[in-house]
Amino acid sequence: MERTLALFREIDIMYLSIYLEEIMDKIVKYSNGHYNDVPANDTGLGEECGVFGMYDLDGADVASAIYYGLFSLQHRGQESCGIAVSRTDGPKRNSCVCKGMGLVNEVFDADSLEKMQGDIGVGHVRYSTAGASIAENTQPLVLNYIKGTLIVAHNGNLVNAVGLRNDLEANGAIFQTSIDSEVIAYLIARERLESGTAENAVKKAMEKIKGAYSLVVASPRKLIGARDPFGFRPLCIGKRDNAYILASESCALDTIGAEFVRDVEPGEIVAITADGIKSDMSMANGKTARCIFEYIYFARPDSYIDGVCVHESRLVAGRILAQTYPADADIVVGVPESGNAAAMGYSLESGIPYGTAFVKNSYVGRTFIKPKQSARESSVMVKLNALRNVVDGKRVVMIDDSIVRGTTSARIVKMLKDAGAKEVHVRISSPPFLYPCYFGTDVPSSDQLLAYNHTVDEICKIIGADSLGYLDINRLGELAGGKLGYCDACFSGKYPVEPPKEDIRGEYEL
Repeated sequence: MERTLALFREIDIMYLSIYLEEIMDKIVKYSNGHYNDVPANDTGLGEECGVFGMYDLDGADVASAIYYGLFSLQHRGQESCGIAVSRTDGPKRNSCVCKGMGLVNEVFDADSLEKMQGDIGVGHVRYSTAGASIAENTQPLVLNYIKGTLIVAHNGNLVNAVGLRNDLEANGAIFQTSIDSEVIAYLIARERLESGTAENAVKKAMEKIKGAYSLVVASPRKLIGARDPFGFRPLCIGKRDNAYILASESCALDTIGAEFVRDVEPGEIVAITADGIKSDMSMANGKTARCIFEYIYFARPDSYIDGVCVHESRLVAGRILAQTYPADADIVVGVPESGNAAAMGYSLESGIPYGTAFVKNSYVGRTFIKPKQSARESSVMVKLNALRNVVDGKRVVMIDDSIVRGTTSARIVKMLKDAGAKEVHVRISSPPFLYPCYFGTDVPSSDQLLAYNHTVDEICKIIGADSLGYLDINRLGELAGGKLGYCDACFSGKYPVEPPKEDIRGEYEL
């Protein structure tokens, strides 16, 4: 008996030590500003998610098309993904869902897609800015309740999620995840019991939530899209034959051979049924604040967001940099991928030849696993390598989209100089980051931002550049086409929605 008790004590101690080790690891990650289980990108930047929904009015299965749509949105989230489908002519609770950690082609295969039979469905790719990177937080969320099945996918961040969650829990709600998307799903499900229709339930939920959200919701016989009144995150409508699509970016429509119909307007709710598209603009407030960083970095260059070509936006950014920060140089190069178009713009405006100075490892995404913190291999050098014959002996203008902590920029500048560049003049196609973002962009707190505590000249020395120039904040509007309003709070500190008094990102995991 004593030997048995001793054995149990040893087992308890073993599990306790494992548990404590996990807790300490989480504390270290949180203290470094990256509370998730996938190592963060060196730049510290990431975007919350990509969403894709489809309803085939002829009854054809949609899972395969959603898969390819998500594949084209992979740049928006590489931690987890999922697809949920159902049949509009079947029982109310007949959804089929497949989701998991990893890339789209890692989570799905031909067999899993073949089993997913349904003419309406929602897909999601995720990068976490709030909520741990764990399997429980994968989307879309599927709720079975008295009205049937509700499938919800969300892109963005709510600034009042903590308070709403506390209220729901006080009224008996039990949460299975640590993401604000579940708060939205619960609100829609609860409102559905009183609001008559699913789109009215979405509207009632929108009256309570604050912040950034583009939603795709599938009820038993409707596909619903909604965009927050400020339009922080993009959402568009497409059509292929007799099927309608909702997607974060228009490039996803191109991938499946669908035509672009239009963008979902800020504050708009669209309901797609067998009778077509119904629009509700009652939540629009006329004050738009599209995330300017969609144009600078996040969106794929072949996408159009609110009528503006992303590739053209980056060309404009490069032209502005050439006008405001010219340089005597022999070649202009871009840091892949988002720096390339801006570099072309700089070249066109300045007359300095454009060149390709970097080879990018195509098998490394924006985030990837590093075995140990002490690993000697630089993550930047795993992703990029400089072409010596292109830069050797030359004065180089290097265009990148941003500087966050400065570590990545310093390594890339050093890489170019090690390859023989005589001078490296760095130009950044965004203004200096000075403030955190609470609307779905993983811009860390101010004390982690290099520009918050250093002048431009100091940053230039820190990264080892011969000169440094940022995009003029007063000219950001030129990137967005000069039409609707945009959000530049991470540069200006002027938040369209009052930010929380504390940093709520990662709140639920503590």
